[in-house]
Amino acid sequence: MRAARLIKMVLLLQARREMTAAELAAELEVSERTVSRDVLALSEAGVPVYADRGRAGGYRLIGGYRTRLTGMGRSEAEALFLSGVPSALRDLGLDDAASAAKLKVSAALDPALRNVHDSAAQRFHLDAPGWWQAPETPPLLPALADAVWSDRQVAVRYRRRDERDGGEVERELEPYGLVLKAGQWYLAARVPADAGHPHRSPWRVYRVGRFTEVCVHDERFDRDTGFDLAAFWTEQAAAFARSLQRWEVTLRLTESGARRLRYVIDRAAADEALADGSVDDQGRTTVTLRVENEEVGYSQLLALGPECEVLGPPSLRERFADAARRTAALYE
Repeated sequence: MRAARLIKMVLLLQARREMTAAELAAELEVSERTVSRDVLALSEAGVPVYADRGRAGGYRLIGGYRTRLTGMGRSEAEALFLSGVPSALRDLGLDDAASAAKLKVSAALDPALRNVHDSAAQRFHLDAPGWWQAPETPPLLPALADAVWSDRQVAVRYRRRDERDGGEVERELEPYGLVLKAGQWYLAARVPADAGHPHRSPWRVYRVGRFTEVCVHDERFDRDTGFDLAAFWTEQAAAFARSLQRWEVTLRLTESGARRLRYVIDRAAADEALADGSVDDQGRTTVTLRVENEEVGYSQLLALGPECEVLGPPSLRERFADAARRTAALYE
């Protein structure tokens, strides 16, 4: 255990050049006192670790020291072969490159670990598309992926969601990243600054399947190093879900209905509603829930059956009452 931690410490200092005791302790999940003991052990083993004393001090390797302790264990190699989604690599046009990389990694591994690719593939398979949906591979995805990799601007034609909004539009974009969500590809990008608009626009999300034309320019753009694709997508996904939930319904749920609510509607909306709900002396919870519209609320909440009573609005309550009467008639 300690040997693996010492190796990781050397690799961290090799990659980041200098780290404080607190930073090393956080990365290695040990105390700063343990870090000090480990540094002493490395020094005694001949690894040139230098300590800068003082509040702003830290640890660094001196003399351009680089370790050759980069051999992989079985669990590390298996994790590497699981790090990509095969269908995503194929969609991006990277399946040949990924195959070549796997061969090179396999060739570099210890002979006892050469079978880790087959071992991982027979135990785990990552299937990105959602259920009951045919996977969509947009034909222009490889071109966009190439632009994302090389930080090149693109000129695109984009089909709006509603043709009444004007059909197709033309855009110059700086493509920052691609996201695969439930079988659909999305592009995070922004409009570059020009003479009329000296500031870049905020980042926006475009559905790749709606691009009808993509032309990759030779011109590169200066990538904003502060952009975090994962954090941006999480924020956008949450904002998108909230933007759809414009309609409120009031429900009275049994204990079973309250437990099942988060499995039939948006989980964040369910958690928010339940957190603000009130429980009566019969154990039923009354909540105010946000849904997209009446039709969506009806189709989703119907799955709760008698575990959910709609109190309002009246139009939705009447739809549920009618559904209950018709269902009861079937079983009389």
